Amino acid sequence: MKLIRKIIFTALILSLGFATTAIKVVNQVNNSEDLLKVLEKTPVTYCSIKDLARVLSTNVYENSEREKIVLYLGDHRVKISAGTSFILIDDAIYQIPAPAITAHNDIYLPSEAFFNILNNTVLPSTAYNSTDNSLIIMPTAFNIHAIQVEEKVNGTIIRIAAQKKFKKKEMSAFLHDNGWFYLTVQGGTVNADEVVKTDTRGIIKDVSVEELAGGVQLAFYLRSDIERHEFYQNKETDEIVVTLWAPLSKSVARIKEVKSQWEIDTIVLDAGHGGKDPGTIGHNGTKEKTVVLDIVKRVGSLLRKNTNVKVVYTRDEDVFIPLWERAKMANENNGKIFISVHANASRDRSAQGFETFLLRPGKTQDAIEVAALENAAIRYEENRADKYKDLTDEGQILATMAQSMFMKESESLAAQIQIELDKELSSPNRGVKQAGFYVLVGASMPNVLIEVGFLSNPTEEKQLRSAQYRQKIANGIYRALIEFKKSREFVMAEG
Repeated sequence: MKLIRKIIFTALILSLGFATTAIKVVNQVNNSEDLLKVLEKTPVTYCSIKDLARVLSTNVYENSEREKIVLYLGDHRVKISAGTSFILIDDAIYQIPAPAITAHNDIYLPSEAFFNILNNTVLPSTAYNSTDNSLIIMPTAFNIHAIQVEEKVNGTIIRIAAQKKFKKKEMSAFLHDNGWFYLTVQGGTVNADEVVKTDTRGIIKDVSVEELAGGVQLAFYLRSDIERHEFYQNKETDEIVVTLWAPLSKSVARIKEVKSQWEIDTIVLDAGHGGKDPGTIGHNGTKEKTVVLDIVKRVGSLLRKNTNVKVVYTRDEDVFIPLWERAKMANENNGKIFISVHANASRDRSAQGFETFLLRPGKTQDAIEVAALENAAIRYEENRADKYKDLTDEGQILATMAQSMFMKESESLAAQIQIELDKELSSPNRGVKQAGFYVLVGASMPNVLIEVGFLSNPTEEKQLRSAQYRQKIANGIYRALIEFKKSREFVMAEG
């Protein structure tokens, strides 16, 4: 079904009979011009993502099987998936007016909307002019920008975004006995405002910058000793990479500590609603609380049968558990993943499909309505005023999120769930979305909420009443958990 919808949409776009010319790229940095590939015969200009990576001289990751492309712009990631009108920049989700299109072994996006988003986020030095169909790349005042610190099991890596190729003799580094590590770059100009925003971690305690005659000096205050240091500039991305090696004895201890933190040994499964709270009820009397409990127990059974992971249920029978208590149970059991399973409802009985949500204020009316529907379960709770007084305004949820540091991992988990469910189900894939769910607030681990289908839709209600269909959902969620576990623990092993 998904493939058919994509083919129909693409065919419709390509048959509308409009003529589109390539985008003229004017690079004011090196005074060069180029052409950016576009789709032909489209009502609006669709630009090639692969060719954009070439024009910007940036790295790109492609997963042709999943029809997904990731652009690496400095220390930012721009994720694009075919067939969806959402793009992900780092942790933020942005919507474009029309879905991305797959064509010519590439992905194409509506140019004007896409470039406007980039200009307002990660590429302020670019400007798209729809009148003459041109993209302007303007010079910036700085050739050294943001700094990213990565903590590894055997040391710390400092990545410094740069827009100039420096000669080896123009860079030098040394460790002073005052505890500061200095990197000097002749010809470098630095964006101090970005540098002070550096998220310090590992052995990096503080970052400072000083402008020198003809260059700049970056200083890093270290929390502990280092064995040695290395630095180089990446020839492809111009990124300056500094590696600070921890002493061997500390590395061994750090490996054990990180392994304990990253190893996924406990998964918390939350079946929505329960007891006096039935959740949504289908036209034929199907109760959400019954459907999701069965799915959750099927997922748990697969995990217990095939892995050594500890499975924790927030409820394993038809009982009522307050929303705030569910995340609390996940934390108290040292959960490494928290998944809350629900079934959806809509005033539009034709609405159908599955979707996975991250905890963030909803950007669409549909997402806000879904959150309101699931959050309504608090009406069954006693003495609830104190528990939710800080969450009544959805805009305040981010300020109370204990798990904001897990947003990237939650996003990866959500994407994997959608991929695996898409393989199992014929229902529409509604993608990854964001909304303010009370049940996720406070879960200090990667966490998502899955809506497995619409009980308000007669077809999906019938499907969700089927044990075979619920097993398919469980299979998809199980495989997503396994794939996520493998990828996360692989990163840990790689260090």
